[in-house]
Amino acid sequence: MIPSYFVQLEHLPLTPNGKIDRKALPAPEGSASGGSDYIAPRTPLEAKLAEIWQEVLGPVTIGVKDNFFALGGHSMRATMLVSKLHKALNVEYPLRDVFRCATIESMAEAIAHMEKQEHISIPLLPERSYYPLSSVQKRLYIQQQMEGAELSYNMSGMMLLTGELDRRRFEEALRGLITRHEILRTGFEMVNGEPMQRIYSEVNFILEYRQASEEETEELAESFVRVFDLGQPPLLRVGLIEWSRERHILMFDIHHIVSDGVSTGILVEELLRLYSGEKLPPLRIQYKDYASWQLSETQGERMKRQEAYWLNALKGELQPLELPTDFARPAVRGYEGDVLNFFVDKQTSEGLQRIAEDAGSTIYMVLLAAYTILLHKYSGQEDIIVGTPVSGRTHTDMQPLIGMFVNTLAIRNYPAGDKMFFSYLDEIKETMLGAFANQDYPFEELVDKVQVTRDLSRHPLFDTMFVMETKEEQVNRFGDLTVEPYIQTQTAAKFDLTLEIALVEEGMNALFEYRTKLFTRNMIEHFAEDLLEIMSGIIKQPYILLKDLSLSGVSEQGEDLVEAIDFVF
Repeated sequence: MIPSYFVQLEHLPLTPNGKIDRKALPAPEGSASGGSDYIAPRTPLEAKLAEIWQEVLGPVTIGVKDNFFALGGHSMRATMLVSKLHKALNVEYPLRDVFRCATIESMAEAIAHMEKQEHISIPLLPERSYYPLSSVQKRLYIQQQMEGAELSYNMSGMMLLTGELDRRRFEEALRGLITRHEILRTGFEMVNGEPMQRIYSEVNFILEYRQASEEETEELAESFVRVFDLGQPPLLRVGLIEWSRERHILMFDIHHIVSDGVSTGILVEELLRLYSGEKLPPLRIQYKDYASWQLSETQGERMKRQEAYWLNALKGELQPLELPTDFARPAVRGYEGDVLNFFVDKQTSEGLQRIAEDAGSTIYMVLLAAYTILLHKYSGQEDIIVGTPVSGRTHTDMQPLIGMFVNTLAIRNYPAGDKMFFSYLDEIKETMLGAFANQDYPFEELVDKVQVTRDLSRHPLFDTMFVMETKEEQVNRFGDLTVEPYIQTQTAAKFDLTLEIALVEEGMNALFEYRTKLFTRNMIEHFAEDLLEIMSGIIKQPYILLKDLSLSGVSEQGEDLVEAIDFVF
């Protein structure tokens, strides 16, 4: 608990409302992972690697013996690192080797012996009336037509803005953002029986503004989220609720077919910069160029190799997850949902992080292992598929774009009771490294290829998701404004059960999103309590057998759970 080093300042930088401005704190001098052991880059290659690492990890001093993951690296950042290495050094550095050679010293040695592989940029398309959709856009376009799914792919969020706001300048910044990104001026139409995207030179955009009290905000937020007509861009709406002259609520509602989680961060950051009067560099490509490149012959051979990986990983009989439920499963999958928030304390969070470091894995892999053990305890099954999202931005040209790039991976896990936890974690690590190395293969195409019985009451391939929010830099300033998240009520659930975990300084914020047609809140509370109990168990005994991990006592493992399943089904 004692810091490795201290930085002395004359005074701490503060935000306008008197809080410590953490982003304005200077980076520590010396090694970020241990002060006195700092060794500066010694060769041009090591210096270039340090520069690339800083682009990925942020403003931190990096020594050649510092570990990428100890500095805050994780799977998504590792994927970003690999793409930047390819562009800057013309080498196809395997993602697996980021774990094996996790220091600049060892990475430089490995790269020195690699053959050069020229980096090829995504080509620009000539201007046309219509452009093809990416694979994931096609899936979303079709799913949007399903009954009950009309609002399921709306991405909405709210932020509290504190400080004086120039509304006219703010709206001009939003219009500049729509001009900059073609995807925000894109509509979707059927052309000769095929869904296509059409880019408009101009769209009618109006900032929705009104004055209201804090008590009226939730009702206004509910009415703000509405069904989009996919043929009428922009598929983005922005609202502003004025509580007082220096307090506003900013509301976003954008359709998933034109955006994803990473895109939301880009949107907010660029809106900040445009509002501040900054000139943004032009974009080399637009989303339509990526969509066409994804479907091109140049990607065909690569996709065949990735397809073979996934078909092998999902071969044989795939059993649906049979969790005990409070209600009988409806004949058709619905989207009514609710959320249960819970917290993982700092002591537990740090214990899990130590396990990740000892195993040479990531905190994501440890958490996925814990979650699949929970599912095993409740279902009695030893072959469980869990979905997980990946950013899908494996080419550097995609990094600055707003658009729908995220892909879904179907991760097959085998949490057998006679396995030792550390051995099971090593399995998870190997599975995830293989999955990340083949993450570009579109999930929607995989569903068509895998032999699985279609069931309208279930999501194809899996019924549960695991999502981990990582410690990326969060925008907290709009010029003179401070920006804070504003929590809103959520009612849609795309899956039976989704576990989301976000790393914070105090530990981990976690939530279960669940379908209310299947589970009561009481059942989900048991899930949360038992997950915490499993986390505690593996911290105390990392070499414990999975069958010896106990639950909280509110619900019991083994035969009682199997009986519960038999009773429900």
